[in-house]
Amino acid sequence: MIKKIIAGIMMVFLINVAIISNSNIAMAQSKGEVPGQTLGLKSDADLWRFVRNGNTGSTQMKDELAAVMIQSEGDNWRALRNGPISVFGGIGLAGIIGLLIVFYLYRGKIKVESGLTGETILRFATIDRFAHWLMAGSFVLLAFTGLNMLYGRYVLLPIIGPEFFSAISVFGKYIHNYLSFGFMIGLALAFVLWVRHNIPTKIDWEWLKKGGGIFKAGMHPPAKKFNAGQKMIFWITMIGGLSVSMSGIALMFPFETTMFSETFAMLNVFGLDLPTNLTAIQEQQYNQLWHGIVSLGLMIMIIAHIYIGSVGMEGAIDAMNSGKVDRNWAKEHHNLWVKDEDEKNKKPEPAE
Repeated sequence: MIKKIIAGIMMVFLINVAIISNSNIAMAQSKGEVPGQTLGLKSDADLWRFVRNGNTGSTQMKDELAAVMIQSEGDNWRALRNGPISVFGGIGLAGIIGLLIVFYLYRGKIKVESGLTGETILRFATIDRFAHWLMAGSFVLLAFTGLNMLYGRYVLLPIIGPEFFSAISVFGKYIHNYLSFGFMIGLALAFVLWVRHNIPTKIDWEWLKKGGGIFKAGMHPPAKKFNAGQKMIFWITMIGGLSVSMSGIALMFPFETTMFSETFAMLNVFGLDLPTNLTAIQEQQYNQLWHGIVSLGLMIMIIAHIYIGSVGMEGAIDAMNSGKVDRNWAKEHHNLWVKDEDEKNKKPEPAE
């Protein structure tokens, strides 16, 4: 019995000590101090400024990022991603669709003015069409799954509910990760096959001055296998596709690359003052922002490309379906290429 009373007294004593200690701590913290006579929040502004700048402390954990208490650049990343990138990206996508609708109402479907002859000419071989559809098909799926990551929770989630949205988002992420390699293979193959046809020439300037002849019937500027508009699409796709592929690889294998530190260092040669001592998490933030910006830009351009290659121009889609186009279509849109093909296929005159 005595032992129980003594134990009870000791328990009450320990509880009182704990209460008094916690009260002192709370009072010290309310005055801007912390235990141990250490400066606190109110007076030690330099300490918290140091922490907010993302500087690292010491940690027993192997992950070096664990030593960063506050990564303030995350606020900037989130503000840019959910602000200008999402807003202007959405405006760009809606804007190009609106412009194409207006253009279609104004110009209608661009017809073959001399009429279809039924005689065809081979424009793209099987390997060309394979490269195109591998690149194009994977890009479309990458675009839809990427747009879901950016806008899905605002557009789809309220409509289909959290369970279904979660399922398609997880599935979409796997599609996005694995099909990206198909896009890169198609991109590389298309470059090898078509780069020699996409070197700019003086003829391209004439094509551009006449707007490619798409705004006015009866105007057909000269062009070889690829006109100036197609050459612009080719180079934007190649450069943008390479850039978005590099940032995508960096995102799939995080904290393994320093692409932006190295890029900024090269740009600083031209007198810029870009940061080059980026942390691993900052590299990832830049990769994600750049990946979104370039992807949205490519989507806007490709929507216009899809329009002109399908409903916008009669006979254009045959080039990538069967590979053969009507001779009159080819003569109106790529007359110099038809001339070159006829010269190559011309049978030699029999010897007398």
